[in-house]
Amino acid sequence: MYYTDKTFLYRDGQFLKAAETTIDLYGQTLHYGYGVFEGIRSYKTASGAKIFKAKEHYDRLHRSAQMLNIPLKYSVQEMEEATYEVLRLNGFENAYIRPIVICSPNMSLSHPKETSLVIETWDWGAYLGDKRLDIMISSFCRPHPRSTKVEAKVCGHYVNSILATSEAKDKGFDEALLLDSDGFLAEGPGSNLFFEKDGVLHTPQLGNILAGITRETLIELCNQLSIPLKQGLFKQEDLLNADGAFLCGTGAEIVGLNSVNKKQFSKEWKDTFGFTLQKAYKNLVMELPITATH
Repeated sequence: MYYTDKTFLYRDGQFLKAAETTIDLYGQTLHYGYGVFEGIRSYKTASGAKIFKAKEHYDRLHRSAQMLNIPLKYSVQEMEEATYEVLRLNGFENAYIRPIVICSPNMSLSHPKETSLVIETWDWGAYLGDKRLDIMISSFCRPHPRSTKVEAKVCGHYVNSILATSEAKDKGFDEALLLDSDGFLAEGPGSNLFFEKDGVLHTPQLGNILAGITRETLIELCNQLSIPLKQGLFKQEDLLNADGAFLCGTGAEIVGLNSVNKKQFSKEWKDTFGFTLQKAYKNLVMELPITATH
């Protein structure tokens, strides 16, 4: 259950009961997937509920809307204040937060004149669970960067993600990994990829992937912890021959990989850069000191 009859959400300046809130059945977001959203987390820290990188997430929501010609009239500060109030009304500290910009009724293929902003929250553990994952290279690829705005977080893009994840789970795997349209490593259906080889951490470069905020945070942590990092174009053979790997995202946080296409990694998870970054990231979101453990 994502909500009960006591759950509050925010919609266009009002705090409403989720169970009593409706949407227009003629909107472009419902019919065409034409909308943008964010995935954000809050954490219970020593100073109370703290939204992790709220500004960065709401800045990205604005960029996504702008790239798709979707109007969004609320400022970052207004959205951040509304989110904290939704958390307070629901009594949440550790929570997942979903802002979504919903387009007005319009059956044409032109951009909307008006939108609604909705901010929902719910109690959600690690999206991919706490265990290391067995994943497969998907038969689906990420959309070509000239076919859409791949760097925007668009509702309709996640049909691609659903297809890839469903394929993987139907074949007995925990999750999928997608290549780009040229056959290079891209990302998971809702997460970015890092892998380790010969003492260097690698991650696919921007261009064919979503610029994940957790990904950027880990790049910052690598600099802070003196972990060598290379961004570039990599083939699936690079991953299959890696020493270790992990996926990361706001929902997933950091989750280690056990195998890809049933091929296990050579290093124990506790001996990898991923393990070090997992601990450092947890301390960062909890506002605790960060120290190198690798």
